[in-house]
Amino acid sequence: MNQYLDPQFYVSWLSSSWQNFIQLASNTSTLLEIATIIIALLLAYIVARPSIRRLNRLLDSREWRDRFPGRFIRALLPLVTIILAVLLLRIGIEAFEKYDVPTFLIGTTARLLTAWFIIRFTTGMIRDSNWARLLSITAWFVAALHILKLLVPAIELLDKLAIDLGGVRISLLLLIKGVIVFSVLLKLASTAASMMEKRISTIKELTPSVQVLLTKALTITLMTVAVVVAFSSLGINLSAFAFIGGAIGVGIGFGLQKVVSNLISGVILLLDKSIKPGDVVGVGNSYGKIQSLGARYVSVVTRDGYEYLIPNEDLITQQVINWSFSDRLVRLKIGVGVSYDTDLHKAMDLIVQSARGIDRVLDKPGPVCQLNNFGDSAVDLELRIWIGDPDNGVANVSSAVRIAIWDAFKEHGIEIPFPQRDVHIKSQSN
Repeated sequence: MNQYLDPQFYVSWLSSSWQNFIQLASNTSTLLEIATIIIALLLAYIVARPSIRRLNRLLDSREWRDRFPGRFIRALLPLVTIILAVLLLRIGIEAFEKYDVPTFLIGTTARLLTAWFIIRFTTGMIRDSNWARLLSITAWFVAALHILKLLVPAIELLDKLAIDLGGVRISLLLLIKGVIVFSVLLKLASTAASMMEKRISTIKELTPSVQVLLTKALTITLMTVAVVVAFSSLGINLSAFAFIGGAIGVGIGFGLQKVVSNLISGVILLLDKSIKPGDVVGVGNSYGKIQSLGARYVSVVTRDGYEYLIPNEDLITQQVINWSFSDRLVRLKIGVGVSYDTDLHKAMDLIVQSARGIDRVLDKPGPVCQLNNFGDSAVDLELRIWIGDPDNGVANVSSAVRIAIWDAFKEHGIEIPFPQRDVHIKSQSN
């Protein structure tokens, strides 16, 4: 094992490999192998291209092209050339071995093409480009070490580089395995959670709050199971990490107070159903529709297109206006002033009729106009209307009602007064 830690070992290996390469390059059988490889690749390309084009056109005309069978075939089609090349190379290997001709280059090329096929096909089935790229790089690295017969020495070297931490032997090989196992299991858990979330969202018998709560509970459960299975598969006893629990508790007590508070507040909001996706709420200066409930925050989208991320703790500790908590009916008050010369009964009827002409104003309960006050410059009237869709905005319906009242007053000659002041200038004679 110590030889793998000696740089001279790798220098000697490279020198011998170079000498073998020079010897092979000057051999007649090597030239024959190279010619066979070139012919196999050209024949595979010539035969495969027309078939690939026809199969692509046939696949584009199918309804299931974006489903699993379609993705399977679409990932397989670009690799038809590689499959044919590997088959032709295997035939060449059988022919060469029959006449006792070396097949090192042909066999190496066939193994490389086989590895290429497996890697390309596997990554082609994965939609996430980042995961596909990571898998491709890892697989190519392992395949290269295997073909060069360096995989076993590399594994032994990585296992040799280790330290003891809390009675647990942690080697570089274990860390690499851990990263791979954790990544795969967490990805599988995340995919399973997404599929379950879509399934739960289709169950109409569950309220939005219960749907979010179930989704989060399933996600946490699957992630926890993935972590436990990963540790178990690596042969690590979880009891060895018991000492970390005290540090985590101290960290939560000091540095993670707000994070934990928001997490617990999110669970409380889901359990008491005071806030749910689709509600129209007002928190401080923020008014909008709840887009989603997160583990740490609530997403509120305003009519202006702004998306506020409000911490869950603020929804617990601050006063929140939920316009659609028990029902979606909202009453709006619109002030209107008329002059003292106005027929109040006629003006109030016009105001009510104007409100009834707006589509979003409800008929039951219907609009009501009341005399609010005798002001300094006008008689203050107040229109009270009800709407059932506050998520579509409040200011816009108030504006539409005011415009309708303005038009009705103009048509019937009713004046909307404004404050006036008379200024008297007294001249002082000497």
